[in-house]
Amino acid sequence: MRRVDEGAVRKLAEQLQIAPLVARILAGRGITDAENARSFLFSDGIFYDPFLLPDMEKSVERIRRAVRDGEKIMIYGDYDADGVTSTYCLLKTLKTLGADVQYYIPDRLSEGYGPNEKAFRRFKEEGIRLIITVDNGISALHEAKVAKESGMDLIITDHHELKDELPDAYGIIHPKRKDSKYPFKDLAGVGVSFKLSSALLGKTPSELLPYAAIGTIADLVPLTGENRWIVKKGIPLLKETKDIGLSALIKNASLDMHQIDENGIAFALAPRLNAPGRLGSANLAVELFLTKDPGTAGELAGELSRINQERQDLVNRITGEAVEQAERLFRERDDKVLVVGDPDWHPGVIGIVASKLVEKFYKPAVVLSYDEENGTAKGSARSIHGFNIYENLAECADLLLHFGGHPMAAGMVLRLEDVDELRSRLNRLADQRLTEEDFIPLTEYDCRASLQEITLDAVEQLEKLAPFGTGNPKPKILVEDVRLSNCRKVGAGENHLKTVLQKDPAFLEGIGFDMGPFADHISPLARASVIGELGINEWNSTRKPQIYIKDIAVNEWQLFDCRGNKNLPLWLAKVPEENRKIIVFRETTLAYIRERLDPGAVTNVFSDAEAESAVLDGQNVVLLDLPPTKNRLVKLVQGKRVSRIYAHFYQERDHFFDTVPEREHFKWYYAFLLKNESFDIGRHGRDLAKYRGWTERTVHFMTRVFLELGFIEMEKGIVSVNRSAKKRDLSESAAYRELREHVELEKELLFSTAEQLKNWFDRLLKSKIGEEKIWI
Repeated sequence: MRRVDEGAVRKLAEQLQIAPLVARILAGRGITDAENARSFLFSDGIFYDPFLLPDMEKSVERIRRAVRDGEKIMIYGDYDADGVTSTYCLLKTLKTLGADVQYYIPDRLSEGYGPNEKAFRRFKEEGIRLIITVDNGISALHEAKVAKESGMDLIITDHHELKDELPDAYGIIHPKRKDSKYPFKDLAGVGVSFKLSSALLGKTPSELLPYAAIGTIADLVPLTGENRWIVKKGIPLLKETKDIGLSALIKNASLDMHQIDENGIAFALAPRLNAPGRLGSANLAVELFLTKDPGTAGELAGELSRINQERQDLVNRITGEAVEQAERLFRERDDKVLVVGDPDWHPGVIGIVASKLVEKFYKPAVVLSYDEENGTAKGSARSIHGFNIYENLAECADLLLHFGGHPMAAGMVLRLEDVDELRSRLNRLADQRLTEEDFIPLTEYDCRASLQEITLDAVEQLEKLAPFGTGNPKPKILVEDVRLSNCRKVGAGENHLKTVLQKDPAFLEGIGFDMGPFADHISPLARASVIGELGINEWNSTRKPQIYIKDIAVNEWQLFDCRGNKNLPLWLAKVPEENRKIIVFRETTLAYIRERLDPGAVTNVFSDAEAESAVLDGQNVVLLDLPPTKNRLVKLVQGKRVSRIYAHFYQERDHFFDTVPEREHFKWYYAFLLKNESFDIGRHGRDLAKYRGWTERTVHFMTRVFLELGFIEMEKGIVSVNRSAKKRDLSESAAYRELREHVELEKELLFSTAEQLKNWFDRLLKSKIGEEKIWI
C-alpha cells in the first residue's frame, strides 16, 4: 500500500465532493491533483492525433497509393485476441477504402509467432506488393530484408518491446520508438491498428471501437491514458452492436449484451478469441467478424466456444498431470523452481498451465512440451516477485536454442538432453536469490477503510474508476480488526465462503469465492483483517454494499468451541493435521477414544509435571477431555504461544447440575443419623432421598463425606454415628473439596459462553508462570 497524506485526501474529497474512501484510493494511485482526478473520474480521456506516431504519415501515403493503384495488400496478423482484432480493424478499414486486401495469420505450432520467410516468399509469388503487420513484426530483421529483396514494401505496426536494431522496413509505426513523440506508450496491438485506421479514414471509426476495446482488454495492457479512452468508449458501443459476428459471439458466451463490462470481455469473449489460435487456426475468429450471414455467424461462434471448452479441458488435464510431477519433485528434491514436462502436453496451453502451477505452489514454474521427434522441448515460464525469470534464463542461455520474455513470464526452446541441467541451474540460482519469505504470497491492497466508510454511496462512486484492468485494477480494501460472524460454506459444492464483517455498530456482508474451506479455520471469536473488492449486492430491489473477499488474516490465537459436539471424528477432521496436538488429561478417556481415534495420536497429560513440560508453541491444541483440576490446565497452557485451541472437554457425566448439598443438608442428615441407631443406606437410601427431594447420589455423597471426616462408621451398608468424633469443617473432606472444585471447573470451562471461555484463555496465555492468577 502506498502511504498517502490524509490531509490531501480530505482536501481532494472536499474539492470533488467525493467520498473520502474514493479520494484515498486516487491519492494512493498518484492522482492527487483535483483537475487530474476530475478528468479521471468524470471524462473519457484523450484521443491523440494518430499522425503523432512515427512513420504514420509516410505509411498512410503508401497505403493510399496502393489502394489507388490496385496493388495487392497483405495484412500479416497474430493468433491471439489482440492479433485477430488488430487484423479485423485494419482489414475492415482497407475494404472500406476499396483496397485489394487479404490477411494472413501464421499457425502457432508450425510457424510460431511473427513474420517468417517462407510466408513472405509465398506472398511474392501471389503478387503481393505491400505487407502490413499488425501486433507483430518489430523483431523481424531477416524477414524485412526478404521483403525488400523481393520488391515488397513492409509496414510494421506493433507494440511489443523494441530491440536495439529495428527492421529495415518502409515504415514502422510503434509508440515506443526512441524517436517517437507520441504522448502515450502503452497501446495494445489493436490500439496501433486502430490509430492507423483512424489516420486512413480521416476520422475516428466508432464502429471499430468495440473491437479495439476487446483487444486492449485481452492483451492486458495498462487501462490508463488512451487505452482507458478506447475501453470507456468501446464498451457502450459493444452493448449496442449490430455486428452479426460479434453479436453471435456475445450470445454464445451467454452474456447479457446490455450488461457487458470489462470482466465479461476478459473472462468470456477474450478466451474464445484466443482459443483457436492455441489449438488450431485463428482465422476462425476473423471470419466470424467478417461474416454477414447470421447462420454462419452462429456456427462459427459455436465452434469458438467448442474449441475454448477443449482448451479448458486440455488445461485441466495437463495441470493435473503437472501438479503430480511437481509434488513428486517436492518429495525427491524440494525444488524451489518447478521444471516439469511431457510429450503429450500441447504447447499451445503450457503458458496457462505454468500460471496455474504458480497459483497453487507459489514457486517459479517452467512447463515444457517435449518434441521427441526433433529432440527439443518448447517451454513457457511464469514467476513470482523476487525471481526475474528472464534474467535467470539469460544465465542459462548456453542451454537454450531460443528464449525471450520479461521478469514474470518467458518462453524458450531447448534440447531434451538439457532439461535436467536447466532444472538444476535454475534451482541453484533460486537457492542463491530467494529466501523463505519470498515464497509467502502477499496480497496487495490500495488503502485501509473502516466499516463505517463503506457506504452504498461510496461504493457507487468507486465505479467511476472503471474500467478496471491492468494498470488500473479494481481497488482492494483492507478492513482491520473485525469479527467474521456466521462463517459458513455456500454453493452447490460448498466451495464459497459467506460471512458478515462486524465491528460495532457497523457490519458488512462478505462473500469469498473458492474460499469455502476457510469456514473451518476461522473462529467466530477471532479478530481478523480482510482484504477484498467492494461491490453492490442487489436482492429483491434492495441494494447494499458487499465485500468480495480476496484474503483473510487472523493475527491472534483462535478458540474453537467444540463443547457438546458428540461426533468426534467429524469435527476432529477439521483440525489441520499439521501441528496438531491432541491432549488427554484422564486415563478413562482413552477408552472413549479407542474406537474413534488412534491412541498413539494423542498426548497424555496425566500429571502437572507433564502439563508444564508440554511444548505447545505454534500448535493446534485439542483439549479432548476435561482436566481433573484447574491447575492442570493452567500448567499446560499458561504463557505458551498456541496457534489454536479446540475445546471439547469430554467427560462421562456432568456434575454441574447435581445437587451440591448445602451445610443445612449435612446438618439435617447428621441429626437423622443420630436419631437412628443405624441406617441401612442400601435399603432405605432411595426412600430418604425421595422424602427429602434429593437424589440418591446426594445421600451417598454426604455419607462419603461423613466417613472421611470420621463422623460415622459403615459396615456392610449399615451406617452408624461415631459419637466420639471431634468437630471438623466440611472443607476438610477431600470428596467435598473435589466436588466443589469440579463444579466450579465445569462452570468455568463447560458451561461458560464461548466469549467468556476465550477471555479466560486470553488472560492465561498472556500471563507468565509465577504471575498472580488474576484470571481465577
